[in-house]
Amino acid sequence: METNSNTDKKGYVERETLQLVLEEFTLEQKANNQHIEALITEVKNVENKIDMFKKEHIIEKNVSEQLDIKQIEAVLQKGFLDIKYMIGRQPKSTVRKFQILLFPEQDAKLFYKIVFGRWFLWLSIMVVISNLYKWAIHYNDNNKEIEIKQIQNDRIKKSWEYMYNSSDKETKMLMEKAYINSVKNIANGD
Repeated sequence: METNSNTDKKGYVERETLQLVLEEFTLEQKANNQHIEALITEVKNVENKIDMFKKEHIIEKNVSEQLDIKQIEAVLQKGFLDIKYMIGRQPKSTVRKFQILLFPEQDAKLFYKIVFGRWFLWLSIMVVISNLYKWAIHYNDNNKEIEIKQIQNDRIKKSWEYMYNSSDKETKMLMEKAYINSVKNIANGD
């Protein structure tokens, strides 16, 4: 009896899960169908727009075919022939010059503006970099000097402490007196 009830329960659970899966699948299918319908309507809109553009293009073609530009072409050809004739009639004088130019003959102001503007910019950049380099060297030298002084002061302090700790009472008193006098001298500015 127990085996039949277990199999019935399993079958019922499987049917429920299958039903849930099928319901989910149908919902997804409905959503997909809605998206496909939206795509179809958009494609139809695009096709309509393309048809409208084609019709407009055909209308524009018809307008351009109706214009008669032969008269304009004739006037332009006559004008070009007149210009060629006038150029051909002028005496040609060829002057050969041998020049070495440092600056151009035309647009000299523009040339000066571009070249000297850039030169001034590069010169100012070089001055800034040079001063920055000098400052960095000076800063580095000062830091090294400070480190050397600190090392010397540490040595003096350690030797003072070593001598103070290894000496007798009289020497300690003399050392304390010397320390007090040096502090006074530093405070007085001597």
